[in-house]
Amino acid sequence: MDKQLGYKATADTVLHAAESAGVQSAAQADVPSAPASWRDFLVLTKPGIIFSNLITAFGGFWIASAGTFNLDWFLLLIYAMVGTALVLASGTVLNNYLDRDMDAKMERTKKRATVRGTIKPSVVLAFGIILGVIGLSLLYLLVNPLTALLGITGMFLYVWIYTVIFKRTSVWGTFAGSFSGAVPPVMGYVAVTGSLDMTALILYLILFLWQPPHFWALGIRRKEEYRAAGYPLLPVVKGNYVTKVSMMRYIVLLVPVSQLLFLYGGDVRVGPLYFFAATIMGLIWAFMCYKGFKTKDDDKWAKGMFVYSVNYLTLLFLIMVVDSTIMNL
Repeated sequence: MDKQLGYKATADTVLHAAESAGVQSAAQADVPSAPASWRDFLVLTKPGIIFSNLITAFGGFWIASAGTFNLDWFLLLIYAMVGTALVLASGTVLNNYLDRDMDAKMERTKKRATVRGTIKPSVVLAFGIILGVIGLSLLYLLVNPLTALLGITGMFLYVWIYTVIFKRTSVWGTFAGSFSGAVPPVMGYVAVTGSLDMTALILYLILFLWQPPHFWALGIRRKEEYRAAGYPLLPVVKGNYVTKVSMMRYIVLLVPVSQLLFLYGGDVRVGPLYFFAATIMGLIWAFMCYKGFKTKDDDKWAKGMFVYSVNYLTLLFLIMVVDSTIMNL
């Protein structure tokens, strides 16, 4: 499965991503085609992605707080969430900057400001760097150094390892991207504890296992777009059946891992409500994945899987927060 990247291929890919070669597109020129608005800059940050990741970061922060509510706690929450949001925004903006040549080939992304040339590439790059510097500084100075370290590590893995290398060269791209995508809940947790422990690892594994089936569902729906853009996504390279098998592996493993938050115990307290909700929602997702092997409409099935994956993650962390609150009353 694309196990050998090769030095030359990797070097060419890095150069291609950094320069976004292709001089005929407005996205490749350092000249905007139309005045940019604040909305163009906002869209660059991918607010939907930031919001969903902040839910997990908030969940990590909340369960680590163990029912402590005071002014210092509130201020720490604000600093942690704002800093995390800025770091996430930095990563998505830099992702848009590096992917603008590939985005021009996909229907879903061809209207982005980076493709239309609404914002100069140099401005996009500067915008992404500034967001990252502010976010990391906020985390380092007002939260704690470990949270800032996790933030910069996640950015490096997402922007450089995933976006520049694996996303463009290997079918393992989604797997590689999961390492960075699983960081936000750990950042929220560590913002309170100041250290890594088993609970932090469980939170990390939940997000790590959730991401591939979530993204591959989208990949099946948009397979031809990814193929046209040249992305070696698993559905493009190995087909839908192999992708479904891989999705099932992750989802089945996610069920017991999500239960560990209750079974492990430790200083974090979640009760039966979380345990049964995580179990039932995970089994429902596994059953939906199983039905995919019998479906005659892969696109419709993949859409349902994608929507459910988003709702699953949101509900899992909301129930985590509610149950933790109940247990600490």
